[in-house]
Amino acid sequence: MAYDMYQEVILQHYRSPKNFGPLSPADRTGEESNPLCGDHITLRLKLDPGREKIEEVRFEGDGCAISMASTSMLTERLTGLPLRDAEAITRDTVLQSLGIPLSPVRVKCALTGFVALGKALHPEHAPTTA
Repeated sequence: MAYDMYQEVILQHYRSPKNFGPLSPADRTGEESNPLCGDHITLRLKLDPGREKIEEVRFEGDGCAISMASTSMLTERLTGLPLRDAEAITRDTVLQSLGIPLSPVRVKCALTGFVALGKALHPEHAPTTA
């Protein structure tokens, strides 16, 4: 019964993702792709004037139901969160929020938005193309 409930929540977030769309101007941006499933997520953060809290978060992209739902749920958690608390979110927290068991391939899908968040929070560690 609970498994079915989690599946329905995932489908709702996939069909109508929260915080989906552009954010301009954004203070921080992170991007991640999962070529195995075709997922691509760009996550943007707008920070408060003191640059200590996430004032607004939006994401764009496309992907499988797990990727989109996981990112949608993550953005709900991030809005209004101090940066230090956002940095404390773990991959296990993200995976547990889905509430269903995932195969190793699907774990990568579920973490696409989380990896994009890490790049947005720590742009100094993001790989460059230059």
